[in-house]
Amino acid sequence: SRVPGRRSSGSSFENKRRSMGAWRREAASVAEWIETKLDTKVTKETFAGSSDWASNYRYDTEAKKSVFVKVALGRDTTMFTGEQQGLDAMKHAAGEALTIPAVYGVEAIANRPGRSGSFIAMECLQLSRGGSQAELGRALALMHSAEPLHEEAKQGKFGFPVDNTIGGTPQPNPWTDDWIEFYKEHRLRHQARLAGNAELTKGVENLCDKLESYFEGVQRPIKPATLHGDLWSGNISGVDGKPCIFDPASYYGHSEAEFGMSWCAGFGDAFYQAYFDVLPREEGFEKRAQIYKLYHYLNHYNLFGSSYYSSAASILSSLG
Repeated sequence: SRVPGRRSSGSSFENKRRSMGAWRREAASVAEWIETKLDTKVTKETFAGSSDWASNYRYDTEAKKSVFVKVALGRDTTMFTGEQQGLDAMKHAAGEALTIPAVYGVEAIANRPGRSGSFIAMECLQLSRGGSQAELGRALALMHSAEPLHEEAKQGKFGFPVDNTIGGTPQPNPWTDDWIEFYKEHRLRHQARLAGNAELTKGVENLCDKLESYFEGVQRPIKPATLHGDLWSGNISGVDGKPCIFDPASYYGHSEAEFGMSWCAGFGDAFYQAYFDVLPREEGFEKRAQIYKLYHYLNHYNLFGSSYYSSAASILSSLG
């Protein structure tokens, strides 16, 4: 199921048509890039949908290898560089447990007067139903418990090599020694600053003052886990019967933070049982789950408006 406003373009049909027209003027250069990168000829380009911040295309080639391209006109490579590094980090940690698309590259679209953009090209997967809830839960726990790709995370730091985006919102990821400090400053306070709402800011500050108390049941030190970062049903599928995840907002954080989007991910009892068989549930999980949902409700408030205010305010009230 889709979240209202999530991953579906809020633009009018006319704006979509203009955007597609602008992109088509650049399509030839992307095809040329693919032909050079993969040493094969592009035979077909197909529009494959859009979101509020990117349009998607499939390129078929003579080598029978299809390439999935996401393009963002008016954006530099920051967003897609973050996505590329997230996919690489997850692929390293997940191993064979999850299918994660390989990335061929990220490039800027050649600037023209008044217009610029960027794209990411990756393996085009044939998505289908992907295993059971239990298989997904176990695979995700294995990814979270695996050694991270980046040296800073191996040393116990939280963050990511680059800042990235959560949906269309900038997501700062500076390397930080302490998880609770990272989550206060670069997740909750960051979203509160973007919201600019006095009541939400007050509630976030009250929560930050006592955030440490909600982690008393967590084994220390908290270990950085490789997180997808935006795991909801629209970013989960399957390939050849194996779970597949994509479109990440990755960083290294507390493993439980992965469930911040569980309110629209459809995780059932079998998922959680399989997950906790690998990474045992810790005391206080339920309240921390609300804290991790709060980040995403605040982000949705910033992205899509007042319909998400009550969800964020309710969590702040219940924890206050």
